[in-house]
Amino acid sequence: MNKKDYYEVLGVSKDASQDEIKSAFRKLAKKYHPDINKSADAPEKFKEAEEAYSVLSDESKRRQYDQYGHAAFNNMNGGAGYDFSDFDFSDIFSEIFGGGFSGFSGFSSRGNRTSKGRDTLMRVNLSFEEACFGCTKEIDVEYLDKCDVCNGLGGDGEEVCSRCHGSGVITTEQRTILGSFMTRTTCPDCNGKGKTYKHMCSKCHGKGRVKVSKTIEVKIPAGVDTGNQLRVPGKGEASPNGGANGDLYLEFKVASHPIYERDGQDIYLTLPLTIPEAVLGCKKDIPTLYGKVTLTIPPATSANDKMRLKGKGIEDPNAYGKGDMYVIIDIKVPSRLTKEQKKLYEELGEIENNDTFFKKIKDFIK
Repeated sequence: MNKKDYYEVLGVSKDASQDEIKSAFRKLAKKYHPDINKSADAPEKFKEAEEAYSVLSDESKRRQYDQYGHAAFNNMNGGAGYDFSDFDFSDIFSEIFGGGFSGFSGFSSRGNRTSKGRDTLMRVNLSFEEACFGCTKEIDVEYLDKCDVCNGLGGDGEEVCSRCHGSGVITTEQRTILGSFMTRTTCPDCNGKGKTYKHMCSKCHGKGRVKVSKTIEVKIPAGVDTGNQLRVPGKGEASPNGGANGDLYLEFKVASHPIYERDGQDIYLTLPLTIPEAVLGCKKDIPTLYGKVTLTIPPATSANDKMRLKGKGIEDPNAYGKGDMYVIIDIKVPSRLTKEQKKLYEELGEIENNDTFFKKIKDFIK
């Protein structure tokens, strides 16, 4: 049977460094390891990558392979093809799976250690003002909590699980040309606890957890924005084996405002001015988040001019001060004119036509 080129299997070039080879195998191991990938071809692809890594990560074997290809190993192990029983994968699998992995014989087991319950995510709608100034909200949550009848045990009359013999895991062994391959899964009888009960709890049916609905009060800090999350410790799901509860994460969606536009901690307000107001200047009362302020508009103000009101923006939720408020000038041209207004604009036009600057422009474009 023709074997694939080992460099092709790992997806690296023939001059790849050891770090590149290790990184390539790490990615394939994560993708195809049978404890993670349940597809039918995953074990074969995993063994293929494992075999390639066994050769290419060993400088001596790699030199033989580069010179002779697969034929370099055809006479090893009584003609079986490959003998990598002395190769230690424990370091790389410990790195990939966090030290608790039990893929090969000799690895330590997680046993029935307690684990934290799952975190949960909930989306919360806020008004613009609630997000700006902070608020306290009552939130209805539904999650798996510790059963109050059996105190999360699942029953009474504790005894060692007859299936896993107290270890909390079921171990199966698969022999390959690369050695003994061990797969460990959580015991389905005791859910990893290592113990069962003579009398199962009638409320949780031995699971130790029940679905509950609660109303919790949460203080939301000032300045949060859409997409921000707030962690509420211990309000996630209860652990399935006696560990701490998970956490609840609140993700916010902030409503828009009728006159303000938000950009981070800054806010923007568009201020309409008439042509005379822009030309002559004026004073305007401006609504801010913190009350009205009087803004002086200087003469000869142009459209899209921007005026800054320092510290009138939104508070930073990390207590780094406040943003600013920006007033954007929008000069409004009237769509309809009275006879008197039209006459005034015509007179103004005549004055501008006689202006030296405008005369120069008119003469230039004739």
